[in-house]
Amino acid sequence: MAQVKKDGLPYITATHDINNPRSGSVMRQLGMKYQYSYVEQWQPKDFAVTFRMYQLNFTENDNHVFKRYWDNSAVHFIEPEL
Repeated sequence: MAQVKKDGLPYITATHDINNPRSGSVMRQLGMKYQYSYVEQWQPKDFAVTFRMYQLNFTENDNHVFKRYWDNSAVHFIEPEL
């Protein structure tokens, strides 16, 4: 998902289900960095899924993290080994 911050600095985000680690490998190969994990109730089957959120900022030294998934999820955490 492409995003533009309020100050006009661009970045992209992407998530993957923790049961699909190959997606995370692709994101890392593209230069994206893991930011956090969050749990979301997946529809239509109605079960909890843990997603990992990756982000790539297009400006140097930009430490902005897209927090919408973090803020909207009651269960969120950072996996230090990633």
